[in-house]
Amino acid sequence: MTTEPALESPATSARTQSAGRNWSDRVWKIIILVLLIGAAAVSLFPLYWLFVTAITPASATVKLPPEVIPSNPTLDNITNLIQLSGTGGLRVLGLEWIKMPRMLLWFVNTLLLALISTGIHVLFDTMAGYAFAKRKFPGSNVLFWLILAALMIPGQVTLVPLYLMITQFKLVNTFAGVLLPGLADVIGIFLLKQYIQTMPSELEEAARMDGASEWKTFTSVIVPLAAPAMAVTAIFAFQRYWNAFLWPLVVLQNPDLFTLQVGLSYLYNSEFGTNYGLLMSGAALASIPMIIFFFAFQRYFMQGLRVGAIKG
Repeated sequence: MTTEPALESPATSARTQSAGRNWSDRVWKIIILVLLIGAAAVSLFPLYWLFVTAITPASATVKLPPEVIPSNPTLDNITNLIQLSGTGGLRVLGLEWIKMPRMLLWFVNTLLLALISTGIHVLFDTMAGYAFAKRKFPGSNVLFWLILAALMIPGQVTLVPLYLMITQFKLVNTFAGVLLPGLADVIGIFLLKQYIQTMPSELEEAARMDGASEWKTFTSVIVPLAAPAMAVTAIFAFQRYWNAFLWPLVVLQNPDLFTLQVGLSYLYNSEFGTNYGLLMSGAALASIPMIIFFFAFQRYFMQGLRVGAIKG
């Protein structure tokens, strides 16, 4: 007499299949996690090497094989960089009234230019975005597309005309000469226009029925509602102006007026030759504010990837 094998119940079979799927999902999650960690390590290694070289003695920066972990870390590169940059004076209204190391002076110059440029940039971009999004006027669409077409013009093409214009206005070697060409930006106008046009027009109409002027409507209704897009625009603008190099290099000639990026290139070219420890220490000092800035506002960076994708 033969016995038939016991049949597996439907509930047991479902549990077995579910356990198999869960195990497969875990394996794929582990593989994806390992790949992401590897990609992050590869992406962050240059930044790690920047800071390692900054604290590595000058004699060991070109050592073969290189030291991934420095055996004798030192801050001599940073202190030498500050000392060799010299002493400068912060000028206000043409008067020199604060003496400080030029490295610190370049930090202050860069911070002032970045903050002022960002503030004016956001104001004008928001006003232009509001005009294109809500205030229809003859030729508004054509003008908007002409502004967008400016994205196809490389910045190097306008460098000489801008410099000639700044020279005619006698603004060479002044902060005003650095600031004026960047009072508005095509990307900022586009982002603000895309965001503002999604706001319900009933809010503006209600404000006007209450007797609000155009400026009052803009400041009381549009600006508070557009704050997220304005924050994204400000973050990208501040990052760009902090790292600006070519235009300040062309306009500024006095070392006391240099921005950080221009000052570091000036020191490297005229003083240090190929001392990579000093070069990397300057680059590390310049990158620290941007690293802090990114981690403080990283959620706005991610939001910036979506602001321009809003359909109108």
